[in-house]
Amino acid sequence: MSREHQPCIVPLGPDTNGGLAGIAAGSLTLTDAPSGADFSAIFHALDDFHAPIAGHARLHPLAVLLHDDAGTVTGGLVGRTVYSWLIIEMLFVPAPLRGAGVGSALVRMAEAAARARGCIGMQVDTFDPQARSFYQRLGFTVFGVQQDLPPGHCCFYLCKRLDLAERADPAMPPGQ
Repeated sequence: MSREHQPCIVPLGPDTNGGLAGIAAGSLTLTDAPSGADFSAIFHALDDFHAPIAGHARLHPLAVLLHDDAGTVTGGLVGRTVYSWLIIEMLFVPAPLRGAGVGSALVRMAEAAARARGCIGMQVDTFDPQARSFYQRLGFTVFGVQQDLPPGHCCFYLCKRLDLAERADPAMPPGQ
């Protein structure tokens, strides 16, 4: 195990908690390699906490894969649906195929799948100004900007509502 993957463990307890009130014993572990079980423990605890307000999160993976003639995946879109939203996590189109409608086809196919799953919207973030305008042409709007992510650039957060056409007054929240 490399040094960067060595966990850093800090014991907690009456004599060691450094002022963390209410912690009788245990430890804090800093790691850059959390296990699937670590993720699952935190996810389920958080999901149980939020369930009375928002219901249980049901994460469903979604991918639209781009294959070359040999069947090798060369690009595509990867995301997940949760709480009636499609979260687009990655979209990649190889350079020779850019500008040919492949990216639009990927997003439209994912949107159709999101609608079939009953999603009310889609969300994506990007720090590439060219990608921002690509998503805007597909009906996404910017709802947030974070400066210096990555340093010297901006990260744009975009969403597209899928349910607005179904509501008489799009300014009203669902159920109003």
